Amino acid sequence: MSPHPGGPPGHHSRDYSQAPLLLFWEMTRACPLSCMHCRASAISDPLPGELSTAEGHRLLDQVASFGEHPPTVIFTGGDPLRRRDLFDLLAYARDLGLRFGVSPAVSQGLTRDTLSRLADAGASALSLSLDGSRPETHDAIRRQDGTFARTLQAAGEARDLGFREQINTTVMAETVRELPEIFHVLRQLDLRTWELFFLIKVGRGAEGDTHDLPPAGCESVANFLYDASRYGITVRTVEAPFLRRVLRMREERGEYWDDPLYRTLRSDLTTLEGAPSLPSGLARVGTLDGDGILFVANDGTVYPGGLLPYTLGNVQDGDLPSIYRSHELLRQIRRRAFTGACGACSLREACGGSRARAYATTGDALASDPACVWASAAFAEGG
Repeated sequence: MSPHPGGPPGHHSRDYSQAPLLLFWEMTRACPLSCMHCRASAISDPLPGELSTAEGHRLLDQVASFGEHPPTVIFTGGDPLRRRDLFDLLAYARDLGLRFGVSPAVSQGLTRDTLSRLADAGASALSLSLDGSRPETHDAIRRQDGTFARTLQAAGEARDLGFREQINTTVMAETVRELPEIFHVLRQLDLRTWELFFLIKVGRGAEGDTHDLPPAGCESVANFLYDASRYGITVRTVEAPFLRRVLRMREERGEYWDDPLYRTLRSDLTTLEGAPSLPSGLARVGTLDGDGILFVANDGTVYPGGLLPYTLGNVQDGDLPSIYRSHELLRQIRRRAFTGACGACSLREACGGSRARAYATTGDALASDPACVWASAAFAEGG
């Protein structure tokens, strides 16, 4: 998505030590949906303590104060459309010269008129979620009938209005077999960016009705995504930086991974799309939570990322650039000061493992990513 004085040489093509690439603002936890994997455990009404309009303005002032290259702001939630002052805040961000996108819930409130107002307010990017290739799957995950059809309709309307669109898909055991069909839906809609969120057990996703994949399953999906990236669509991941390792291994070794899940996904992909004919468009470097990414919760609490609820401070009594640049955990992440297999890995600069998954599993944001097949193999062998 995705010189570095705090990190190894060649770590990034851009210096993320001074400013993140993306800042996510969880404007509210209010949302008309009740998705089974929701990070925010979103509810129908706003929680007490959400940043006020004036406090939102001050937050955006702090974003602008990062300097020459401030981060792009992603207005998210919950559902940002549940904020009555959303368009005021978008206008304020526009007047500050900030770049921003919006990630709304697909509800009855996401009409063509609403999308047009978002475009007029200066939002150039829009992300929508699609977690199944058919209504039965997607609507069950979103826990509201009709969301699949509304998502496809909103995607077409947003494309017509000129938004840079992104489709987000959560990778979990319940939906993994539908990934080729979801990709096929994207191509039919002529959508050019697919971002896949590998499940982290936080929020409602930790309540037991969703299931993450074992390391071998993650390796299979990552190899499938390498194949999918050869059809001219931009493919990105959240909490699966090991995709960058898989890219290097595929370049060096070819098809090194032979697993039943991967064989099924690859077969379904080529049946639907034909054989890929383009070079992979996967990025060789990218971001991690706290290294190019920063997250501000609805009450102003600052986290390294939306799926890594480690408190760094609060924008109401702290300075956002100082928090990002100086907090010791973020400096350690940017130095790749990890433990275990991730700390010893020769590809830690390019990958780095999911800090959110390490934290959710062990309570240590610097531990190894248990979803990486290399890390799990290293631990099985005693380090």
